[in-house]
Amino acid sequence: MEQKRVVITGLGAVSPVGNDVASTWDSIVSGKSGIDTVTRVNKDDFPAKVAAELKGFDPTLFMEKKDARKMDRFTQYAVAASKMAVEDAKLDINDSNASRVGVWIGSGIGGMDTYEEQHNKFLERGYKRVSPFFVPMLIPDMAAGQVSIQLGAKGINSCTVTACASGTNSIGDAFKVIQRGDADCMITGGTEAPITNMAFAGFSSAKALSTNPDPKTASRPFDQNRDGFVMGEGAGILILESLESALERGAHIYGEIVGYGSTGDAHHVTAPSPNGEGAARAMQEAIKDAGIEFSDVDYINAHGTSTDLNDKFETMAIKQVYGEHAYKLAISSTKSMTGHLLGAAGGIEAVIAMKSITDNIIPPTTNYETPDSECDLDYVPNEARKQKVNVVMSNSLGFGGHNASLIFKKYE
Repeated sequence: MEQKRVVITGLGAVSPVGNDVASTWDSIVSGKSGIDTVTRVNKDDFPAKVAAELKGFDPTLFMEKKDARKMDRFTQYAVAASKMAVEDAKLDINDSNASRVGVWIGSGIGGMDTYEEQHNKFLERGYKRVSPFFVPMLIPDMAAGQVSIQLGAKGINSCTVTACASGTNSIGDAFKVIQRGDADCMITGGTEAPITNMAFAGFSSAKALSTNPDPKTASRPFDQNRDGFVMGEGAGILILESLESALERGAHIYGEIVGYGSTGDAHHVTAPSPNGEGAARAMQEAIKDAGIEFSDVDYINAHGTSTDLNDKFETMAIKQVYGEHAYKLAISSTKSMTGHLLGAAGGIEAVIAMKSITDNIIPPTTNYETPDSECDLDYVPNEARKQKVNVVMSNSLGFGGHNASLIFKKYE
């Protein structure tokens, strides 16, 4: 069976560096950080003092107030970014095409805010005070469900939950839906609203969060002095579409998605497999799926969490896959500015990958000051780089040993 070509026709985002794609991209290119002193939790209760929070987000710009009250923040973010992406794509979802438009949006941990709030009500006042919307607000698949309801998309509706790889896996899974002909369009990406007491406590207890109190330098991927990731929130959404459908309706095409690789470490619940073996296989699978040579890749948007093992092992994995070409690649971690959006990271970073291709700009890794001998590749330190960008790989690696890589390229 002939596989369909799949293109990107719309982008949407709400992020710590901007509440739409244009402002997010402008911030990324200029090296502007969205990290600041945490406000969603009491910083005095935790060793981590900073986070990358959304600023000035108003859900009622995208939905009725009564609907927003029935959604956790992670779902509100997904609905907002999805509506922006659909508008950007000039995609009219109506009775004639609704069954061919699907939704696939991932989230790593779903409605943590809702869980904590309702659990407190239960402890204080009993089950009768727990909201009847508790379960629908909590479950990770409700972002995809509400986007479907709000936009009238009646095709395949799904959610991939693979921790910090959720967004990337969701985009890859949606890509395959169109490629095999089961839908014409997919609204896809990742969303997360994890800055809550229990999530902050859990990651703090696991010693995963940076304890650097300086918002300007706390997230420093690949730097020798990195000490953990900075938690972020938001959503990144793409409209994927069969080339046939996009051409038929005269859609603007940002680029093409051509490769997807997904593997498991089978090693440890939180630590990556030794030397990045699982991540390397995901990258190799994506390159094979794309039908390109490894030397065709110009830029890697790395997972680059600013944790000791991730950055070291991801660097090792890139060297395994690319050999000497690894030293010619531009690599950066935009988490240095956005923080780590967990299940939404792959969504935001896919949007950034597409903008890198369309604008021929490679975003920087900011806060890069002290080179690490074990991280010795070109991480595009501190300033964006203007160069021709034809092919981009985007990596995401999650707790549980989930590895996912996507490949995007210029549309020809």
